[in-house]
Amino acid sequence: MFLEGVRSFFRSRWLGQVPIDRLFWRDMMLVGTGINVASSASALILLGLKMPLGLVLAVHFAPVLYNIFLAIAVWRTAEQSGAKASLMLLGSALWLVATVAV
Repeated sequence: MFLEGVRSFFRSRWLGQVPIDRLFWRDMMLVGTGINVASSASALILLGLKMPLGLVLAVHFAPVLYNIFLAIAVWRTAEQSGAKASLMLLGSALWLVATVAV
């Protein structure tokens, strides 16, 4: 049951079935940024505990694939949307660079 919900979540976003506003503002900016902040904070805590660097880096970069997925989902959905979608394309590209580079 849970796995079907996860599969549905990813499928609906990949196919552009989620409104661009929800995808950009809630999924990417709110949830995605929250996941990135939590991942970075966890990595800093692990670093402070003198855990192996490989583990610290793995925790820090764990959300990268999810970030890439969200950015591509916004781009795919924006192709079907109106003029404000162009700003969301730019915003998602900047967000992706910021989350991967930091």
